[in-house]
Amino acid sequence: MIPETGQLAEGIEAQTNQSLRNVSAILEAAGSGLDRVVKTTVFLKDMNDFAKVNEIYGSFFSEPYPARSAVEVARLPKDGLVEIEVIALK
Repeated sequence: MIPETGQLAEGIEAQTNQSLRNVSAILEAAGSGLDRVVKTTVFLKDMNDFAKVNEIYGSFFSEPYPARSAVEVARLPKDGLVEIEVIALK
């Protein structure tokens, strides 16, 4: 979601970018960062979007990439297209 509006961005690319920007902001506020992420789980409404999500994901993380799971789910909050969960070191 876009923090200022509480609304979802439009489309898979915009939602993926916003999700990762949100995760980055939360990690920074907690004294960590994307470079400290050790595991991610990507929840997709449609697994056919994986390639698009993967391309954007790769622009936020660098080698060694965190371990990752990706699963297709029946429904996400607010009918989102993607949700990304992370586990990070402090």
